[in-house]
Amino acid sequence: MAAARLWIVFVSVFAVSSFAAATDVPGGNPRIQGGKVRIEFDNHLRSRVVACFDKKETVLGPFTASETVTTADKLWTGFLLTSQTHEHTKDAFGEGERLTVEGKAGALTKRVSVTIYNDFPAMAFFDVQYTNTGTSKLVIKSWTNNSYTVSAQSGVGGQAFWSYQSGSYEKRPNWVVPLHTNFRQENYQGMNASDYGGGTPIVDVWRRDVGIAVGHVEPRPKLVSLPVSMPDALHAEIAVRFAKAISLSPGESFHTFRTFVAVHQGDYFRALVDYRRFMTKEGFQMATAPDAAFGAIWCAWGYGRSVQPKQVYDTLPTAKRLGFKWVTLDDGWQNNVGDWALDPKKFPHGDADMKALVDRIHQEGFKAQLWWSPLSAVPGSQLLRDHPDYELLNRDGSRRKVSWWNSYYLCPADHRVVEYHKALVKKILVDWGFDGLKLDGQDMNGVPACYNHAHHHAQPEDSVEALPDFFRAIYDTAQSVKPGALVEFCPCGTAYSFFTMPHFNMSVASDPESSFQVRSKAKTLKALMGDNVPFFGDHVELSDGGNDFASTVGVGGVVGTQFVLPSLVTKHGKSDLTPEREKEFEKWLRIYREKMLSKGQYLGQLYDIGFDLPETHVIRKDRTMYYAFFAKQWKGAVELRGLEDRNYSVVDYLTGKSLGIVSGHNAHLPIEFTGNLLIEAQPQ
Repeated sequence: MAAARLWIVFVSVFAVSSFAAATDVPGGNPRIQGGKVRIEFDNHLRSRVVACFDKKETVLGPFTASETVTTADKLWTGFLLTSQTHEHTKDAFGEGERLTVEGKAGALTKRVSVTIYNDFPAMAFFDVQYTNTGTSKLVIKSWTNNSYTVSAQSGVGGQAFWSYQSGSYEKRPNWVVPLHTNFRQENYQGMNASDYGGGTPIVDVWRRDVGIAVGHVEPRPKLVSLPVSMPDALHAEIAVRFAKAISLSPGESFHTFRTFVAVHQGDYFRALVDYRRFMTKEGFQMATAPDAAFGAIWCAWGYGRSVQPKQVYDTLPTAKRLGFKWVTLDDGWQNNVGDWALDPKKFPHGDADMKALVDRIHQEGFKAQLWWSPLSAVPGSQLLRDHPDYELLNRDGSRRKVSWWNSYYLCPADHRVVEYHKALVKKILVDWGFDGLKLDGQDMNGVPACYNHAHHHAQPEDSVEALPDFFRAIYDTAQSVKPGALVEFCPCGTAYSFFTMPHFNMSVASDPESSFQVRSKAKTLKALMGDNVPFFGDHVELSDGGNDFASTVGVGGVVGTQFVLPSLVTKHGKSDLTPEREKEFEKWLRIYREKMLSKGQYLGQLYDIGFDLPETHVIRKDRTMYYAFFAKQWKGAVELRGLEDRNYSVVDYLTGKSLGIVSGHNAHLPIEFTGNLLIEAQPQ
């Protein structure tokens, strides 16, 4: 059955293909050349990647057994080349060239097709088939594609590699990290803890001069691993792996998922943009955000789960005076996770009390957003008492725990679960009158395989692959009952699944544990989603200093806070809006409204977030360039990249201080700062 399913995926990708006449190339080692990448094979079907930029060819590493399989007692690495074919191709992804090589090792034949499209000159797409040519059954335990060893840049000291890691883990590590000797991260796209999993199926390793990314381009989430390691000081390793038993009878074949390798200059931003461009041709279109989505957000989470409606009412005048446009009622309004009825102690008159609160928010000129954590239910909920068959079950029949909410997973592949959540969306947006949803929870980013026989799944992984459809149903319902509704997706520190991205219209830094996470998540999400979907930097109290407007403004994010009025709380902390903090808020909210960089274009290709110092982010809005520099301490010249060949006046737009005039494409500016410096370069 597994082999049959993989074959169906392969046929669906190439059903629209049409080929020119193939040309056999009998001699020489096989190779295929694109505008920016070349793939070379030796006579044992080992391969290497060559990056071609600025009329220079860079071999990224040695020939490696890049496409392999394992059986019970063997790793199949060497396949003696038996044929090679070159052809022109045209399919749904465009025109290009294709190299097909075949090789044989014992009872197994391998066929690798590598396609480079004209529109994607830095990417090479791999389609790999294995055929059992023996006389007895062969059981494949796992396969690996695009396994490469990357050599450190010769003659360059210091940090050898930076990388983008896309796995989701309970410790919520940085997505962008420098590699060190003995580093290893599997980046398994399934569950890496009870309720932490999912991700975007691409990883990246780059040097100062060039980088390499690998991943898959299947239209559904797949339970692959994307291991990245640095076994010694001079090498990094990268690959795509999938472990599942596939039984091949004599004469039977199976195809791996369609995978790719990409090369780039600078950091990982370009590779993620190219991946998004390709997946757009696969049918992935990002959602449309309403203009109101770019308004600053005040969230009641500072008052915690014990929040009382009176605290919200009493904070509205201050939030209005400071210039916030959204009010978010966070966790604590509900009777429990799962039933999502109103807490009768806080809303004694039920729906009428909630409607009155929303009406008051609207009367004060705000949009209203409600926090909600779908796909989970506490053990004592009425929902699970009435519908225990909604639950996602483990292989042994046990319930799957969502640790943060002390609840259990519901199965997104069960149509009754979907309909239940659609009804909740209608209640929140229509009956109560909210303008948007804040979807929250690390458990939203990925779900385990479901073994609940009551759901009649074709395979346990149906739950994994159905998760994007579940969120599509929520998003489409929201837009149908309230066009322009804001749907914020906050997967609590996990690495975001690309497959759900078309089904929300606001991303968020998602519980950042540092200012660097705010900025690196912004760079990642803007690469994967583009500039039209707003990025919310999350509450400024969460990252370094507890007042981190600079990181959000500097990367073109929407600002937000969870401030509380000290007179309304008994326990005080960094969320208290003291007179000093209120002045800071007034200043930053004014800057945010005046500059509105969240509506600008993020130019992530201009600076390398790892190797370029100080860390720099750039927003272009109209013809003005906005540079944000970050470092503990900095004194020295910085290069202002991306300028036209003309003069620009440069201003520190936080203080209004003039920093002089720069000119042309090679503009340098001496600066000194602690923490951050935000400047504006305006053409004269």
